[in-house]
Amino acid sequence: MPLERLALILVCVVVAAGLTIWSAALFIAAVQLPVPGFLVLIPALLVGWIVFRVIADRLSNAEDDHYDKIEK
Repeated sequence: MPLERLALILVCVVVAAGLTIWSAALFIAAVQLPVPGFLVLIPALLVGWIVFRVIADRLSNAEDDHYDKIEK
């Protein structure tokens, strides 16, 4: 396993843990507030979508895989 892939996995795990705690806090705050409280969840969903797209693009990019096939 290349070192950059291991680093990407570690970063994803740390980000996922942080986003889980953050989204749980936002959800609890939204439940405590009336109707406008659910508007707090919109930024959380936006950040989640951006993180998902960045990771998906990083894993499916053929240009990044070019250097994995070069013998060292």
